[in-house]
Amino acid sequence: MSWDSYIDNLLGHCSGACDKACIVGLDGSKWTTDGHPSALKISPAEITPIASALTSINFEPLQANGITIEGVRYQFLRSEDNLILAKKKDMGAITVQSSKTAAVIGHTVEGGSHGNTNKGVAVIAEYLESLGM
Repeated sequence: MSWDSYIDNLLGHCSGACDKACIVGLDGSKWTTDGHPSALKISPAEITPIASALTSINFEPLQANGITIEGVRYQFLRSEDNLILAKKKDMGAITVQSSKTAAVIGHTVEGGSHGNTNKGVAVIAEYLESLGM
């Protein structure tokens, strides 16, 4: 099964606000590939702190250190049980929402509506949750 098609689905729900996305396992694995033209190319070392925060529901390390994706360090904005929001001036914003076994991550273009990306990420995360994933 190719998870890359979920990137297209997510982008379609974001009204043009989201330009890149990926899905990663909470075990540190990558579900989508870097080969997709709109893939958010996150490294295993960048996945680990995000997955750890979501599985432990402890966001303090992210609050202190930010969230690094594609080598860019985003400032942690806020979190809820399975949602993390981050932003970097002139670089856009990050939305992360988890299901039982995965995290869906979307990047909002600078000046784009972070709320639209949040909605698109939520659609995919909630769908995965409904499948027990």
